[in-house]
Amino acid sequence: MSQPIKITLPDGSEREYEKGTTGLQIAASISEGLARNVLAAKVNGQVWDATRSIEEDSKLQLLTWNDGEGKNTFWHSSAHLLAEALEALYPGIKFGIGPPIETGFYYDVDFGDHTLDGSELEKIEQKMIELAREKNEYVRKAISKKDAIAYYQEKGDEYKLDLLEGLEDGSITFYEQGNFTDLCRGPHIPNTGFIKAVKLTNIAGAYWRGDEKRKMLTRIYGVTFPKAKELQEYLTLLEEAKKRDHRKIGRELELFTFSEKVGQGLPLWLPKGTLLRERLVAFMKKAQDKSGYEQVTTPHIGHKVLYETSGHYEKYGKDSFQPIHTPHEGEEFLLKPMNCPHHCEIYKHKPRSYKDLPIRYAEFGTVYRYEQSGELHGLTRVRGFTQDDAHIFCRPEQVKEEFIKVIDLVLYVFKALGFEDYTAQISLRDPENKQKYIGTDEAWAKAEAAIIEAAAEKGLETVTELGEAAFYGPKLDFMVKDALGRKWQLGTIQVDYNLPERFELEYIGSDNAKHRPVMIHRAPFGSLERFVAVLIEHCAGNFPLWLSPEQINILPISEKFITYAEEVKSLLEDAGITGSIDNRDEKIGRKIRDSEVKKVPFMLIVGEKEQENRVLSVRKHGEGDLGNYSIEEFIKYFQGIISDSLSKE
Repeated sequence: MSQPIKITLPDGSEREYEKGTTGLQIAASISEGLARNVLAAKVNGQVWDATRSIEEDSKLQLLTWNDGEGKNTFWHSSAHLLAEALEALYPGIKFGIGPPIETGFYYDVDFGDHTLDGSELEKIEQKMIELAREKNEYVRKAISKKDAIAYYQEKGDEYKLDLLEGLEDGSITFYEQGNFTDLCRGPHIPNTGFIKAVKLTNIAGAYWRGDEKRKMLTRIYGVTFPKAKELQEYLTLLEEAKKRDHRKIGRELELFTFSEKVGQGLPLWLPKGTLLRERLVAFMKKAQDKSGYEQVTTPHIGHKVLYETSGHYEKYGKDSFQPIHTPHEGEEFLLKPMNCPHHCEIYKHKPRSYKDLPIRYAEFGTVYRYEQSGELHGLTRVRGFTQDDAHIFCRPEQVKEEFIKVIDLVLYVFKALGFEDYTAQISLRDPENKQKYIGTDEAWAKAEAAIIEAAAEKGLETVTELGEAAFYGPKLDFMVKDALGRKWQLGTIQVDYNLPERFELEYIGSDNAKHRPVMIHRAPFGSLERFVAVLIEHCAGNFPLWLSPEQINILPISEKFITYAEEVKSLLEDAGITGSIDNRDEKIGRKIRDSEVKKVPFMLIVGEKEQENRVLSVRKHGEGDLGNYSIEEFIKYFQGIISDSLSKE
């Protein structure tokens, strides 16, 4: 009998099993209920098929639908099920790639002469359910590169042959389920029977390998669930998400637009949207001023050498707009992809002493990236965007204190804008692969300790990810859940030893020797464009009162009261309250309905009684009639709401 292997479970307990035992068998030894729900096994940090044999002492985590990696495996397997259904319905089609995505999966397919339309999706869904009920196992099979090539040559699938070119012999696996075979690394769920509910959500075009010079394939998106009830909940959420789509609401509220003549991915901010932006900027500038930041301004372009020095040309060169050639031979400029190189040059314009630090430079700087046209999406993915960028230059011993101050600023922003559900991801370097990073072990130890201690002192709910640090330093990312439970990365703080080294930044220490400062990058909004998009969808366009571009709408009952309405508007503007007068020849009921649709926070109705008594009949969006207020009372009430929402307590 062979020597048993030791399996260490997440709670630290150890169990012994025969060599070759699978994760699924281990689950069954713990409880039958667990075994029914296991989708995959995480063995020594790697996600495996739950049916794969474990041959040595290992750390084991059994993954279910409640684990992100379990869902990922479920949706990866669902992509294979989609491909099997497609091949059964459309013989002779060819397949590109079929990965899981954040919610669901897709598969890129070459249908040849056939053009797939939306009416066919239901038929494909039914075929997937039919195949799922067969409970066919996902079988992993190692195969030589020669045999894999022969298989796809016979099948005539040039896309899989293209993928095989980049794979090494000895590392290639096929997965089979039912009558379908696919080139795949895995892992997969035990069998198709786990898939109980299917919805194919969208059809799009996708160039093979993302190359616009290659063939356009049909990309089919879908999502699956282990319970039909979960699909219904998801579809309800999807409908709500459509109502909250920032592109739809942005158009209805006249916040922004796009123009093909201006260019894809370059938003045009309309007057109301610009006012909203300006309020966000003013809010952030006020908070930054109190925190000791100094505003700077840098150009929209920079010499190519600047970005070669910073490393951004190497990193973003392919994704940037191409160099701008000047009349001077050999001289090249770039639309700036990042603000930080410019800020390094500002720091460097004169000698610095340790007494000068920390120095905090802030800028609402517009940057440019040439995103692929297929990746552009409203304000969330654009080619020109404005960052609420700031860079703190400090001594190593100041990093923790500065980090805590930035955390305070980020949390203040979240509170003022109604983001209450968030976690902080601490991204550290991989201790097993230090060559990926620059800087000394000592510097990394100090920076990582500073972030961990700062997050702990602030009582943040955190997750720690090894290997997720930037190559120049550790970072803290804020993952925010919106009103629909979707996660967004808003707010980031990064520690950087790279740029001070590249730009040879220095300060004279108390020992009269030269030292390198540490650089902290921070952006609570990230980009204004993306932040506004997320905010619109979070609050469905019902912005916090202080931020709303149209805070009041004055509704005269008839034209006889327009003069009083104009007087009210002027007095409110003096108090910093902005809005408009609806002087259309419409009934008051229609005016109220239209204001509700526009999500104006307050409607102020003025008629004969209001004019005589110099009061306002106040209605609140979504709540209705609040009664009569004098102008002074309304101003006090209005300002109290804003004061409460912007309070740091």
